[in-house]
Amino acid sequence: MESAVSRVQSIERAFAVLGVLGDGPLGVTDVASRARLPKSTVARLLAALALEGAVEQVPDGTDYRIGDRLVTLAAGVRPTRSLIALARPQLVGLAGSIGEAAGLSIPDGYLVHYVDQEDSPHPVGIRDWTGTRLPMHAVSSGLVILADMRPAAIERFLAGPLERFTPATVTDPAVLRERLRRARIDGFAWTRDEVAVGISSVAAAVTGQDGEVVGAIHVHGPSYRFPDETRADGPAGRDAIAAQVVAAAARVSGSLRTAR
Repeated sequence: MESAVSRVQSIERAFAVLGVLGDGPLGVTDVASRARLPKSTVARLLAALALEGAVEQVPDGTDYRIGDRLVTLAAGVRPTRSLIALARPQLVGLAGSIGEAAGLSIPDGYLVHYVDQEDSPHPVGIRDWTGTRLPMHAVSSGLVILADMRPAAIERFLAGPLERFTPATVTDPAVLRERLRRARIDGFAWTRDEVAVGISSVAAAVTGQDGEVVGAIHVHGPSYRFPDETRADGPAGRDAIAAQVVAAAARVSGSLRTAR
């Protein structure tokens, strides 16, 4: 059985490897040399870290680099309170103009973590999802965040078991790839009855100072009234709602880039 000292040593060595890769992609031999560790030990650590998504191999190569899971975990410890403060006026504005609940989420590995919500003025609305974590494929905010990840990270996610929450949850990797492609082109994504029957949602990504996606703004409401499918081109239709959400996310992104 592994001793406590051995476990601590493994953690120290793993961080040494990650610290070396922070300077850019490297092969096993170079990592071992810079971390001053045996090559066999580094190979085992890299394999273990790759399984957790903390590192990944460069496509069509043998070098390793920091993985998206570590990047998204780092995003989760950024000043989330500042992001919430900057996004709050936009959530209030969306809830008031669209008439449905508006929320903010951040990535947590391959999950979406809902961190704020402004409720709908309607007497019949959506419960507050703040604090909830959900898989990215089942929610609109998850789709726009996932769409920005590296291809290798997307494929790793799609290769895993994809939970089906309702009969409408999309779990086909080919269909999801197309949805992600559309999200990158359109700048937003819709879902309907996919995480819970009776809820529709639209989201757009929020980007940080370096242009990386750090979260998403979404609006969601009861599917029977949101969006108003009888007025697709009107102020309550899909296109108009999506445009408002994209504009709100862009304003938050702009505030993040100018924040000190």
